[in-house]
Amino acid sequence: MSNIQNSYDMIEACIRKLGIDPTTTRGQNAGQWSLMKGSAKVYIDCWMIESEGRAYFQVMSPVMQVPADKKESFYFDLLSFNDRLYSCAFALFKDWAWIKMIRECEGLDEDAAFAIITRVGHYADQYDDMLKQHYEASASVETADANGAGR
Repeated sequence: MSNIQNSYDMIEACIRKLGIDPTTTRGQNAGQWSLMKGSAKVYIDCWMIESEGRAYFQVMSPVMQVPADKKESFYFDLLSFNDRLYSCAFALFKDWAWIKMIRECEGLDEDAAFAIITRVGHYADQYDDMLKQHYEASASVETADANGAGR
């Protein structure tokens, strides 16, 4: 898709398909949305990198803050869980573990975008509870900062 507005419209159609008014999920800048899936906050971004001449689609969700102690076992768990995830992976950003997926907008259709949004939300909602219980974490996903991720 050469026109990024077409990607924005497609993403908003996906959000509508979830039964949510996309105007309530828009971020501060064009191409940014956030919504909740259970206890997981899901960030959706779409932006153009002019120097590359292409747009990118990203969906990411903070799972939990990296525990100060037990980092080695926490990282091992994340790497082990990555094998179970489809089309996304755990990533580290600003001292948080996230589930993230990023790809070019070119060739992305509404069915694939919807699957990615729901998949990231489902995995984050599943793994945040499990990891927080195991590592006894209490930080709220509201404190996770997605600004700058991927962009």
